[in-house]
Amino acid sequence: MAELICLSAQYADKAASWCRRFGLESATAETLSEPGFHLCLDEDGLSLRSGEQPKVAVRVDFSAGAVAHRRRFGGGLGQDIAKAIGVSGQYQPSVVDATAGLGRDSFVLATLGCRVMAQERNPLVAALLADGLERGAGDADIAEIIGRISLSFGSSHELLQPAGREQDKPDIVYLDPMFDHDPKQTAQVKKDMQAFRDVVGQDTDADQLLALARACARCRVVVKRARKAEPLAGVKPSYAISGKSNRFDVYVNARVAPFTPESA
Repeated sequence: MAELICLSAQYADKAASWCRRFGLESATAETLSEPGFHLCLDEDGLSLRSGEQPKVAVRVDFSAGAVAHRRRFGGGLGQDIAKAIGVSGQYQPSVVDATAGLGRDSFVLATLGCRVMAQERNPLVAALLADGLERGAGDADIAEIIGRISLSFGSSHELLQPAGREQDKPDIVYLDPMFDHDPKQTAQVKKDMQAFRDVVGQDTDADQLLALARACARCRVVVKRARKAEPLAGVKPSYAISGKSNRFDVYVNARVAPFTPESA
């Protein structure tokens, strides 16, 4: 079972709350000496840490670092992800981020005005994301953006359920499954992201998500892939938007626009 290490007794109540919410077991600081990365709680919140690499700490912080830089200078509607999702000045679609991970793409989409329903099944990663959202909600600069993101803990294979009425479907379902496509690229991954990958592992059942996502999305499904990777489940997309290292495969159900009875 996944564990949480509370590094200070003064945060014991908070640690217990995280354990209840995400089904974690409480562990002692001595557990850090064991191989791998461990979820820890201290005055800065939750982070993934390793006794073998004490300088590496993986945490979700929407107020600083690369995420904050992208919010200010990321290109807005000109970003490939914005084009793939179908965000425009006239309409900001609702999005289910069915493989939310550390929430970086969820935050980008919320920054662009989308309402994002983030789903994450790994308890350690879901806890990291929940902690980042909680702290971000207290930052006046980004609180409005954070308010457009809701988090559900669980597998998208179960959480994604086709709605009976077309108007109840999310506009977009977004998938970013965890795969290692290119050994050369994997070797260049930053230490913090490698720690994340070590914890999450490979999404070996992601192929099954595509058909479910297409049944749940009103307008389109967007799948983020490595630029040279095969399409998810071998299914050719309607079209693709390619960047330097990533590609967005777009599976179109309908035009990205507000629901009207005529569009059903």
